[in-house]
Amino acid sequence: MAPVIALPPYAKLRDYETAIRLAGGEPRRLEIGRDDPDEVIRSVDGVLLPGGGDVEPSYYGEAPHPTFESAEAGRDELEIALANKAREVDMPLLAICRGLQLLNVARGGSLIQDIPDQMPGALGHVRREPADSIAHDVDVVVDSHLGRLLCPASHHAMERVAVNSRHHQAIRRIGDQLVATAAAPDGVIEAVEDPWMRFCIAVQWHPENFHRTGQFAPLFAAFIEAARTR
Repeated sequence: MAPVIALPPYAKLRDYETAIRLAGGEPRRLEIGRDDPDEVIRSVDGVLLPGGGDVEPSYYGEAPHPTFESAEAGRDELEIALANKAREVDMPLLAICRGLQLLNVARGGSLIQDIPDQMPGALGHVRREPADSIAHDVDVVVDSHLGRLLCPASHHAMERVAVNSRHHQAIRRIGDQLVATAAAPDGVIEAVEDPWMRFCIAVQWHPENFHRTGQFAPLFAAFIEAARTR
């Protein structure tokens, strides 16, 4: 049977679901107020934390920046619980864009709340359309789980990978047991992972938007395989 992947509520889940199915998984949409995190973890094989609005800054001890855009009500609480419970039972977890930020906050880290305001001279990370347009490169650490998936034939320490981008926030202080594995040329952290879990990778770009062309198919394939064999 296809491994079941929990997807928290978000208005734009179609590409995530397509990428999961193409890799051999079966997405399960969650509902706030209906799905209990403990029950979810007992009944699925993996968790994918998708994009969306900003994480409530009170979780990392800050007041909201003027550009703060909240996510769906209750979503922060649900996803933080899922991230923490997945860690407890070593359940495969893939986090994308907001998901990376949420995972970092769940691990005690903090965020840059608005890159254009708080990082003068940064790259154009907020670029949005079309969804799979290339915005900038990221430097990936080859000797990492992410690096071995995206750059398997490399003999270098770092490799550049072209990515799309639509985020105005980023990691400031990295969370507990997370290791940075990719960064943009301006220093913005673009990927982290927990090397002590069987599969825990978070990326700041949107690999799900490339499901038609397959640039990031190895990332989804490895995630689904980890969920299948758990």
